[in-house]
Amino acid sequence: MTPGSAGPPEVRVPRLVGLMAADARSTAAGCGVRLVAGDRPRFHELVVDYVVRQYPAPGTEVPRDAAVTVWFDAGPGEGGGGAGVREPRLPEPSDGGLRRELDEPGQPEAGVGGRPEQAVSP
Repeated sequence: MTPGSAGPPEVRVPRLVGLMAADARSTAAGCGVRLVAGDRPRFHELVVDYVVRQYPAPGTEVPRDAAVTVWFDAGPGEGGGGAGVREPRLPEPSDGGLRRELDEPGQPEAGVGGRPEQAVSP
């Protein structure tokens, strides 16, 4: 450490997941890291949104004033909340079946979504 420096050159990333935005900002400042939130452009105004994910992980050593990225719980009007970041789920539907029938133009088959007068009687 050199004279006049603000503290050790490396700091540990605090656990921010589960904290409200205001608490996460004060915790990060107290530990010597900066918070960034790509999913919230007005991050500095958030108060009660909860951190649901962070990078780097808690306990990681980083240089003082390093950026720690946080993501927040989806709020009202953003998909019902509690979702965090969406990602595709596997397995995806097969290429046949209903998806294939709906993608192809033409007459619906008997009894499959058509009007009763379009159905073929036996």
